[in-house]
Amino acid sequence: MKITIITVSFNSAKTIEDCILSVLNQSYKNIEYIVIDGGSTDGTVDIIKKYDEKIKFWISEEDNGIYDAMNKGIRAGTGEIVGIINSDDMYADSSVIKDVARAISDGNVHSCYGDMVLVHRENVNRIIRYWKSREFSKERFKKGWMPPHPTFFVKKDIYDRYGGFHLNLSLAADYELMLRFLYKHDISCVYIPRVLIKMRSGGSCRPTLSNTIYNSISCYKAWKMNGLKPKPMTFFFKPMSKIIQFLKF
Repeated sequence: MKITIITVSFNSAKTIEDCILSVLNQSYKNIEYIVIDGGSTDGTVDIIKKYDEKIKFWISEEDNGIYDAMNKGIRAGTGEIVGIINSDDMYADSSVIKDVARAISDGNVHSCYGDMVLVHRENVNRIIRYWKSREFSKERFKKGWMPPHPTFFVKKDIYDRYGGFHLNLSLAADYELMLRFLYKHDISCVYIPRVLIKMRSGGSCRPTLSNTIYNSISCYKAWKMNGLKPKPMTFFFKPMSKIIQFLKF
């Protein structure tokens, strides 16, 4: 089973090599690796070229943001399963994709996800927050729950059937996609109860007040555009769940 892994990047020279190596060092070898760069000018492209022979396809050109880049990667992919990892992030160990392949190998399983840790930007061994996903339940979406998107792997035919990321939702496009796939269309999924991703702190989704407010509005739009009705407290619970993760850790 071929697994397409997509990395999106923009001016990521300080971090992308860690990301690339975490993909190339996977024990599972039937990987199609795609890198979509947004026209970096800081040396990112030179690092991508360094691994040119091991990257199936890469491109560096101006795009309309991170989710546009993800859509480009999905369209270019030919694997049966698609996973997306940002250039600031890395797989937790060399067995992640092997565990993903095992979890999703059943023909009746459409997707899988796992746990994620937020780590210090300079010291990736220092954990700041533990995002424990738990077993899937549609009702948890109404309580502000979502899987961490970098751990979310989906069969390519689901993207072909239900579409990719909506660019007009900015920070909440990943939330909307998982809501559409898992809640609206009820695709099947499996929870892998372990850490799959280390995510560096300080990215575009850092928890500022303005980001929290804007993200809540975008999440409300995600429910409306799918014809779904959330609970009144859904968008209060969502940021609160992140705060609890910090406090618990």
